[in-house]
Amino acid sequence: MSIDVGDKAPDFNLFADGGDRIKLSGLKGKKVVLYFYPKDDTPGCTTEACSFRDNLPKFNKIDAEIIGISRDSVASHDKFKNKHSLPFRLVSDEDGKVCNAYGTWVEKSMYGKKYMGIDRATFLIDGKGIVRNIWRKVKVPGHVEEVLAAAKEI
Repeated sequence: MSIDVGDKAPDFNLFADGGDRIKLSGLKGKKVVLYFYPKDDTPGCTTEACSFRDNLPKFNKIDAEIIGISRDSVASHDKFKNKHSLPFRLVSDEDGKVCNAYGTWVEKSMYGKKYMGIDRATFLIDGKGIVRNIWRKVKVPGHVEEVLAAAKEI
């Protein structure tokens, strides 16, 4: 499954770090930056998370909520957050249903070996729950700044 700009963002109700539940539809009225990443505490994912962390005050000024999502467990998210002082929520999609709904669970290839994994992607969702921008196959350098610029426009 895949979604496009202009589509209603698929709702979810999942556990996040700390054991709280997050429901996307419960964030109506706020801009949401929903970023999918492959694995807690790996180099690219850590760089991306820390960049969102470092730019959080700028996102707060435009009333944008940042949510990271991967298939890691809540316990893994808790460790990752604590280690890198991440001030936003990380959601656990252990069964992959949300990744499937957003089209981020894809076949990948490394050294000729094929496997399933999360395609690094970011979705900018407006206060009405509509997808306003999508970045797929994200390259981490400069990405957060690009998302921030787009979020200021909606």
